[in-house]
Amino acid sequence: MRLRRTLLLAPLALTLHAQQTPSPATPSPAVTRYIKVPAAEWTVLRHVRVIDGTGAPAIDNTDLILHNGKIDSIGPSPKIEALPSAILLDLTGRTVFPGLVGMHDHMYYIARPNLDAKGNSEPPLIVPELPFSSPHLYLGAGVTTLRTTGSVEPYTDLNLRQQIDTGRIPGPHLDVTGPYLEGTGSPFMQMHQLRDADDARSTVAFWAAQGVTSFKAYMYITRAELKAAIDEAHKHGLKITGHLCSVTYPEAAELGIDDLEHGFFVNTQLDPGKSPDTCPSTVGNPTLATMTAGSPEAKSLIDLLIAHHVAVTSTLPVFESYDPSHVHLQPRVLDTMSAPSRTAYLYTRNLELTRAAANPEATAKRAQMFKNGMALEREFVAAGGLLLAGPDPTGDGGVLPGFGDQREVELLVEAGFTPLEALRIATLNGAIYLGKAATIGSIAPGKNADLVVVNGDPTQHITDIENTEIIFKDGVGYDSKKLLDSTLGRYGQY
Repeated sequence: MRLRRTLLLAPLALTLHAQQTPSPATPSPAVTRYIKVPAAEWTVLRHVRVIDGTGAPAIDNTDLILHNGKIDSIGPSPKIEALPSAILLDLTGRTVFPGLVGMHDHMYYIARPNLDAKGNSEPPLIVPELPFSSPHLYLGAGVTTLRTTGSVEPYTDLNLRQQIDTGRIPGPHLDVTGPYLEGTGSPFMQMHQLRDADDARSTVAFWAAQGVTSFKAYMYITRAELKAAIDEAHKHGLKITGHLCSVTYPEAAELGIDDLEHGFFVNTQLDPGKSPDTCPSTVGNPTLATMTAGSPEAKSLIDLLIAHHVAVTSTLPVFESYDPSHVHLQPRVLDTMSAPSRTAYLYTRNLELTRAAANPEATAKRAQMFKNGMALEREFVAAGGLLLAGPDPTGDGGVLPGFGDQREVELLVEAGFTPLEALRIATLNGAIYLGKAATIGSIAPGKNADLVVVNGDPTQHITDIENTEIIFKDGVGYDSKKLLDSTLGRYGQY
């Protein structure tokens, strides 16, 4: 006899009896150790609150039925009684929403050799890759798809994607970005510095052939190099985003860029003394202070971006330190950092607080700039722009993989979006940009069962998105706590 399998989450208990349907890739022992709900023909999430990711109101106390890794249906159904082999999960008090689609995520962190309490360090600036802790943190925190948004070790990221897809290690689905398309003057020695437009073109062509699926332009690229890169990426059917400085937002939009990183925080178009193809030392701060939400300059820029179908990626966590008093230290973040990375972060954090106390007027101006950046993102969305979400987790500002993605959603709510709107930005909008809205990004019949189960109700308390319990990826439920615990004290080490 084939018996129904039942998983009660209060308290947690799992009884398995029926034959399982194979996963898309047979998981290795390195993956199965983190699986709480194995692949099955039928899995039923009972008495759960469903946030579907479209911005629609949540559905309380309903059932969500999964079939062979896909979403079958939402709502009470007599079909359940006809599924004697199904895994049943009692999710009373829990909420399920689509897996987060991280649109500015990395697999590395930034290290400053021999950093001391006064902020002094030695060259060179180093960017170590973290191919163990990063994917574990992302998946454990509910990120089921992400764009690496700039690689310092693109072959590592490509191989990481392959190992995840073949079930050898756990992690999200990866959209692998090629190496940074950077011009002359970068402080990062691991980045190739483009010689000219031909070099930009050939670099994009080479990495497209290696299998990367997107590109990112960086701060010192010239307009000619950026135009060549854009045209070559589009020739291969790929998109290109940019964290820009030498090229302004209006210039990039006219050149055909697909996405701009860091909201409106790094646009340099109104910086005094800005010269063509040069990154000013002010790196966009005067523009952010001057181009206030609702101003003619802001409206003109937003209209231009929308007319050229340019998306904007919000990365509020990495700018939260504009107001040092605003940043909250989370024990889970400090506990996850390795001892050296934790010490370096606290040195930087203490310096920011000291400087803020010494110059309250400048601190107040920077805090207002942070609020203005939030307001510009709201204005962009209100005008019809496609806003994406990601935290830029490089360790700077205490922003870590996964935890930073959750913090981004919380800050979107603080910026004035409703919890339902913020979750749509962090899920469906990313899927739309990636061209994957037919399969991920929202909860609907036929879509992949990429889901996050949390204890609580994010529509009432957005911080409940941190209470992750099970992360479904392709219908397989991963134990969030086990994934996160595996990284304790390791971020910054491997």
